[in-house]
Amino acid sequence: MPTELLERITHDPAVMGGRPCIRGMRVTVGTMLGLLAAGHPVEEVLELYPYLERDDVMAALSYAAWRVEEVELPLKAS
Repeated sequence: MPTELLERITHDPAVMGGRPCIRGMRVTVGTMLGLLAAGHPVEEVLELYPYLERDDVMAALSYAAWRVEEVELPLKAS
């Protein structure tokens, strides 16, 4: 994922319980994905959240794509 997009996604335990958010705001990546998955076009999402930029939406999509590719391996018991 391009670094400039990744920098738009923040994690802060004091904001939305530490869930990934857009630029430290109270808009989560999950909210963005939910709106897009429900069929709302990017332009409409930007109208609903006028303080967001198109790159914020693209960052949420890129972050989600990156996270789905991660593989979690179980830890072996000691």
